[in-house]
Amino acid sequence: MQAPLIHRRLTLFLQAILVLEVIIAVWNQQWITAVITIGIILVTLGPLFIEKFLHVFIPTEFVLLTIAFVFASLFLGEVRDYYARFWWWDIALHSSSGFLLGVIGFLLVHLLNETENIGVHMKPGFVAFFAFLFAVGMGALWEIFEFGMDSIFGMNMQKAMLADPSGLTDTMWDMIVNAMGAFIISFMGWLYLKRNKTFFVKIWIHKFIERNPGMFNEG
Repeated sequence: MQAPLIHRRLTLFLQAILVLEVIIAVWNQQWITAVITIGIILVTLGPLFIEKFLHVFIPTEFVLLTIAFVFASLFLGEVRDYYARFWWWDIALHSSSGFLLGVIGFLLVHLLNETENIGVHMKPGFVAFFAFLFAVGMGALWEIFEFGMDSIFGMNMQKAMLADPSGLTDTMWDMIVNAMGAFIISFMGWLYLKRNKTFFVKIWIHKFIERNPGMFNEG
């Protein structure tokens, strides 16, 4: 079985679990859980909407990773309360977010380098630095979102506890592990650009350029 087909089936499997969760929540009249889960489903459909309406192809590997992260963080973490059940879940997810956001930042600026009609060429160090700052910045925006949800809707996304009712400790550790993940992926990207070292994102870059030739004056 080809890898893209496996990725699509795994994606559909995760989305099917979410749909089943909505049905169960509605059946049990758990309306908040149902609404949150429907929102998560819409987020997982984002790549499909981008490809359909913006005509931008996104590699299936990246789509699966993104949906898996959303599933693990929002559904398992918030709806199924994995953050409280497993002490390491929050650390693992924010470390992963640093990796994922670092990859997105690296892809964005590297693809700008490959786009002929933009006419700019940035050095490997700047590409890596941008990827790092992008991941850290997006992580900070997420922490602002958590603060807003806690303040407005009375949720506990910042994991406030008796020892730390403000949730500041959780927020700082989230940002620290996010920055660590971002640094690792940015450094790997720098090695790839500077010394032509192996980098798994290279496959995604080539697929993106190949399937979106109009963005790079190749078709």
